[in-house]
Amino acid sequence: MRLRRRVIQAGLVVVGLSLLAAPVTAQSVNRAAIDDLNEQLLYVALPLTLFVELTLVYVIYRFRNNDDPKPTVDDPALEVTWTAATGAILVFVGVSAFVVMANPYITPAAAEASADGDDAFTNDTEIDVLAYQWGWEFAYGEANVTTEERLVLPADKNVTFRLRTTDVIHAIYIPQLGVKQDIFPGRTMTARTHATEPGEYRLYCAEMCGAGHSKMDATVVVKNQSGYDAWMENQTTAAG
Repeated sequence: MRLRRRVIQAGLVVVGLSLLAAPVTAQSVNRAAIDDLNEQLLYVALPLTLFVELTLVYVIYRFRNNDDPKPTVDDPALEVTWTAATGAILVFVGVSAFVVMANPYITPAAAEASADGDDAFTNDTEIDVLAYQWGWEFAYGEANVTTEERLVLPADKNVTFRLRTTDVIHAIYIPQLGVKQDIFPGRTMTARTHATEPGEYRLYCAEMCGAGHSKMDATVVVKNQSGYDAWMENQTTAAG
């Protein structure tokens, strides 16, 4: 009876943890795809974890006084079953991860490869991002507007970042928008997002780039379309 009570308690704890682990509403298409993958893997991992731990508890309790252990009897059917089950789980994890990695917001190269020669980002808002030791510069080419340490994005619209560095390897990382991309010297890298929730977020460099690395951050502001247009107009007027 005591063992059964403990097993029930352990099950309730696992269920409670799974509920607490449920992600909040995603702030971008990128983050939603990542959160969905994490949730799928969580629902696969939790039952397996519970099964293994309960089996371990049962074995410890059942054979705690076994002073004369016997060798395990071969059971081909059981071995085939757990091998097939493991293979099925690995295939599920692999397919789920591949679908997310093929998402054009997670891997922009996937969109470029499937464009059949056309520009897959024709209707995107393009922003040139320049990383340097130790700061960020954001250029809105079409409007001839440049900002430092403050990136403003329109909500509900595709945005493409063209990323360059003037010195060493950097990495743009906006956790709440699910954006992360290494930036290599001599190359122009691409990242993409589609923010859905107006608000203020943080941008970091996720690659150790020198003594000032910890201070290499910026503010990301997502505005609705009217707010973004008004901000852009003010910036253009000020630049003129």
